[in-house]
Formats: sequence, structure tokens, C-alpha cells
Amino acid sequence: MSKWTPMAKPDIFICDFGLTIYAATGFTRVDRKSHIVNSYIANLRCLHENQAVNFRDKIIAWDKLLEWRKKFRATGKKLVVTNGCFDILHLGHVTYLENARNFGDALLVGINSDAATRQLKGPTRPVNSETDRASVLAALQSLDGVCIFDDKLATKFLAAAQPDIYVKGGDYTLETLNQDERRAVESAGGKIILVPFVPGKSTTSLLEKISKL
Repeated sequence: MSKWTPMAKPDIFICDFGLTIYAATGFTRVDRKSHIVNSYIANLRCLHENQAVNFRDKIIAWDKLLEWRKKFRATGKKLVVTNGCFDILHLGHVTYLENARNFGDALLVGINSDAATRQLKGPTRPVNSETDRASVLAALQSLDGVCIFDDKLATKFLAAAQPDIYVKGGDYTLETLNQDERRAVESAGGKIILVPFVPGKSTTSLLEKISKL
């Protein structure tokens, strides 16, 4: 019986495995039984042709954001955008991001850089680096893109991302929202949707819980 080794080429493995199955079944007449072997081979070939998943492909460099947006706009699909620090990912985050994604066809998330997060959250934050935070977010099914930006406010990021829909989490109103960010969205024709966070789920409360262990 022929065997496959990790060094063998996939197509060789598929054909070899098909012959092994054929031999094991005891079939001797190819004209009557080959369709069974061919079915096995076809199924194996489909498995072989599945595309690999790579979350890194969803991380968009700042200097590539305009180009990415241009290509996405050409698809005619509706882009949802949101932003934040997303330091320690928790249920509140993933629920919020899933809800945001469902307002359109794709979700782009901007995350504050480490320096910007320190300005927003204090000298002990972030717990996770900007690269780690972007990578974890990119692995989520609900996200189509992640971009790190250096500013405390998201104004420049929003001007570049040009969201069709901008989702903002928290207890905001259009009046209490940062007005520069609001203008960046609305001047490009975007719509703003305010979505409350999940009660009791936050990075701050999680860190407080951990500190008491």
C-alpha cells in the first residue's frame, strides 16, 4: 500500500490516496468502479484548494488607508467605521463591534496608538501594545480592516476613512460628540449612529477585578 509523507506534493498525495482507497475496496474493474475513486479525489482536491486564513492581511498601514478606501468604494458596498483603544478585548467589545458591522457591508476599526492611548487612559495604559491590539481585532470575523492612528482624537482618521456610517459607542448624543469628529464624518456624507456599550463590560472594570485577585 502506498503512503504519503509530509514532503510529498499535495497532488501526488491526492492521487496516491485515491489509488490506496481503490486497492482497499478490492475493485478490479475501473470502468464500473472508478467513479467512486474519482469522488474521493474530488473531495480531497476541494479541501486542498481551500484558501488559508491570515488576519495580518486585515491590518492596514496608515499610509495605505486612502488607497484601501478607494478600492473599497469601487465595490459599491457600505463601509461602517468605528474607533477606540480596545486594550483588553472582552465581551463588551466584541458585541459592540458585531452590532456596528451589521449596520453595513464591512467594518473598519481605527485604534489609538500606544502614545495616544496613554494620553486618553493614563501612564499605565495600554496593557497591550498597538500591534497586539490590532492583531487581536483583525482576527475577529466581524472586522474587515484595522488601522492604527497616532492622534488622541479620531478626526484625521475619520477624514481618511470617510465612513458611510460612523458608529460611536457610549452615552453620547450628537451634541456631546466631539464636533470636529462629527464634521469629519458628515462633511463626507456619512451618517452617525450612537450605540450604547454593554453594561458592566469595560477594560477598566476588568483591570479592577484583576487587581483584587
